Amino acid sequence: MKAFNALLRLTLPLCLLLACAPQANGQLLKKLGKKAERAAERAVERRVEKETTEKTDEVLDSILEPGKKGKQPKTPAPKEESSNGGANTDTNTTAPDPSHTGNTGKSISVYSKFDFVPGDKLLFFDDFGNEFIGDFPSKWNTNGGGEVVTVNDAPEKWLELIPGYGIHYLPDVPKLPEEYTIEFDVLTVGLDQKTSSTAILEIALSDDSGFKRGANFVHARLPFCLYSAVGINMESHVNSRREIYSTVRADLREEVLNRPHISIAVNKQRFRLWVNEEKHIDIPRIVPAGAVLGTLKFHMNNFRDGKERLFITNLKVAEGGVDLRRKLISEGKISTNGILFDSGSANIQPQSMGIIRQIYQVLQQETGMNLKIVGHTDADGDDSANMTLSTKRAESVKNALVSEYGISSDRLQTEGKGESEPVGDNATVDGKAQNRRVEFIKQ
Repeated sequence: MKAFNALLRLTLPLCLLLACAPQANGQLLKKLGKKAERAAERAVERRVEKETTEKTDEVLDSILEPGKKGKQPKTPAPKEESSNGGANTDTNTTAPDPSHTGNTGKSISVYSKFDFVPGDKLLFFDDFGNEFIGDFPSKWNTNGGGEVVTVNDAPEKWLELIPGYGIHYLPDVPKLPEEYTIEFDVLTVGLDQKTSSTAILEIALSDDSGFKRGANFVHARLPFCLYSAVGINMESHVNSRREIYSTVRADLREEVLNRPHISIAVNKQRFRLWVNEEKHIDIPRIVPAGAVLGTLKFHMNNFRDGKERLFITNLKVAEGGVDLRRKLISEGKISTNGILFDSGSANIQPQSMGIIRQIYQVLQQETGMNLKIVGHTDADGDDSANMTLSTKRAESVKNALVSEYGISSDRLQTEGKGESEPVGDNATVDGKAQNRRVEFIKQ
C-alpha cells in the first residue's frame, strides 16, 4: 500500500494539470487522466501480487522514475553447470538465442559489401565442443583463471575470461606466419551505464611466447563502455620502442551487447579489424616486418568483478586471407572453409559474405566462366542427412550469388558430397572444421 499511496501522490498533480488544459481538449485529457490513474492502480496491484508482465513493469517504472527513458537493454546470462551437475543461473538477465546468426539481427544483404576473406589453411579452431563444463580448456594456457560455460539450454560453449592486470589467455596456435586471419565471437553479461570507459578486451600479437608484453607487439583494444563511444585503441612497439599509439573513433555500444563477430586480417605489416560487417581499423604499417609476432594473446581489464563478464568462442586462426580471385582465375579451383553455416543448417552466416563477394567479382569480370559449387560436411550425423545438407548448402551459396549479386543461375551448378571426401580428421575439432568446406570449380 505504501507504493500505491506514493503513486497516487504522483498522479494527483497530473490530474490537476489535466483539469487546467484548454477547454477544447479538457474532456479528452480528463478521461485520459482517469484512465492513466486506473491503469496505475491496476499495475501496482499486479506488481504487489507479482503477476505483472514485463511491459507493465516498464510503464510502472517510468511513472515511478520520471527521468528514466525506459530500461537499459538486457544482456545475456550464461548458465554455468558445475561438474557435479548443479547450475548457477543469473536470474536478473536474459539470454538471446545463440543459434541466431551472429546474434546481430542482420541479414546477408547487410554483409554484401563485407570485404574480409578468411585464410584458407586452418591453423587453429576451438569451439570448446570437446571440453567439460567448468574446466579450463585443454588447448589454451593462462596465468589467471577461467572456465568453459554454456548459455541457457543451447549446446554451444564459451570460455569465460577473468579480468585482471597482467592476466593473459593464450590459445595453442602454431607460430603465426606473415599472412593470416583471426575470427571469434564475443558475449557479454552485466554491462550498464556504469561500465568503465577503460573496460577493454585486448587482442595482442607478440614476440613473447609467455605472459609478458614482449619487445615487439601490436595491441588492439576493443571498448565495452556504454555511456560513451570510446573508440578502438591501437598500439605497437618495435624493439621496446613505441611506434604507434592511437584511438580510432568507433561507436560499438550496440554491438558489444549483441554477440559481435570479430574479424582480423594480418597481411605482412598491414592490420585490419572488423566488428560484424564494418571495418574499423586498416593500418598499412603497424606490424613489425619479418613475422616476429608469433603469439596470439587475449587480455581483459577494468570489468567489475563478478558483475561484468565476458566470453569468447569459435576462435579460428587460418593462414592466408589473400585474394582468392586470382587463384580461381589461374588455377580454376578453390576450396574454402570460410563460408560458415548455422549448425545443422544451410543458412549462411552473414560474415561469410566476403568470400562470396570475391566469387561474384570473378564471375563479373570473367563473363564466359561457369562454376560448379560443391558442398562438404564433417562426419557428425547420418550419412544420407549429411549428403542432403551439403547439397542444400551448395544451393544456398548459389542463391546468394543470384539474389545478392545478380549472377545468372544458368552459370552455376551445385553438388553435395556430404562427408564422403574428408580432408581432415573427423575425430578432432580442427579436422571437422577443415571438412566443412565449399569448393568452386571452373566448368
